Amino acid sequence: MAVFEYVAIGENGVRTRGIITAESARTARRELRLRRLSPLEVSAARDRQRSFTVRKGSGLSAKDLVLVTRQLAMLLRAGSTLEESLGAIAGQAERPAARRVLLDLRGQVQEGYSLSDALARAPKSFPPYYRAVVAAGLAAGRLGDVLERLAEHLEKSRKLTGKMLAALIYPVILAFVALSVIALLMVFVVPAVVEQFDTLGQDLPALTRGVIATSEFIRNWGWAVIALGGLAAWLLRRGLLVPGFRLRWDRFMLRLPLIGRVISSVNAAQFARTFATLSGSGATVPESLQAAAGSVSNQVFRRATGEVRRSVEEGRSLQVALRSANIFPPMLVHMVASGERGSQLPKMMGLAADYIEEELDQNATVALGLLEPVLIVFLAGVVAVIVLAIMLPILQLNTLALGV
Repeated sequence: MAVFEYVAIGENGVRTRGIITAESARTARRELRLRRLSPLEVSAARDRQRSFTVRKGSGLSAKDLVLVTRQLAMLLRAGSTLEESLGAIAGQAERPAARRVLLDLRGQVQEGYSLSDALARAPKSFPPYYRAVVAAGLAAGRLGDVLERLAEHLEKSRKLTGKMLAALIYPVILAFVALSVIALLMVFVVPAVVEQFDTLGQDLPALTRGVIATSEFIRNWGWAVIALGGLAAWLLRRGLLVPGFRLRWDRFMLRLPLIGRVISSVNAAQFARTFATLSGSGATVPESLQAAAGSVSNQVFRRATGEVRRSVEEGRSLQVALRSANIFPPMLVHMVASGERGSQLPKMMGLAADYIEEELDQNATVALGLLEPVLIVFLAGVVAVIVLAIMLPILQLNTLALGV
């Protein structure tokens, strides 16, 4: 199958552009006419030799993935074939990159590949746990139902991420403004005032000397500090690609007082949600654990999930294996134990994910609510110190003048 770019006119007379997969240009024109489009131009897609999986900026966004999954579930449950469903969704895709991914999937399916194998060719668009859930749905013969459950999982994850990012916007802007104000005061205001003090020929208070020294350091070495900060960020990013360093870094992040708790909750919720989605789709516990390990970003959680999987395969119960890992929240372990006793493990995992996400949302809201006044107090305190450092020599001079 090849990919062709086309220009056609629809029944409403509007000219449209798009991408279509077909065996030949002639077949592509025939399929366009079946879609009630009058083809004007049909040509082989440019840069076809490069796979879309490595094309920079291509692929599905988180929003696209939720929409595509939900649409595919609806069409499959309505009785459409997989090829027809992928073609219909691709025809409605707004972004060319998303359309290209979907058409490539359709082409792979038409060539005889399973959907899970086709998804594996687009790892940037479809994460490992997504492919694992689809494979389980195919094996169970309930792909439509599984995709519907997967879409709900993706939507909840996206909403949680969106809430946290939206809550961070104001504190980030406030911190940027605070640092900018402090930098302007230290670079422009303090030096201008210091020039006036130099003509007085008297000793300056310790606070004033400290502020002046800080101002000189920022003006002389501020660029070096910024450069070193950028270099440190680059080295950290490169270091996180090394498995051993990434594991130590993730372990360090989990030990931080507030941040560690948030990271632990995020990974625990992702673990529980993925396990519930996959096990509810008919997958075995080891298969669900394997997919859940691929869904968490923290390497400590990922390694612990692998150990839990090996313990389960050796015959231990899931709740015992989770408790032995000593990293999963006690509430999650308790819910798993209840689920195993009542043979409702997927349901209890889903409830545990809901609880953890709700608690995370509340804790994040409280933490960010406290961060805003802290930043304001910090800015006010720094400005007050600078103003006091400027005023002290003036007050000292007035005192001497009155004494004379």
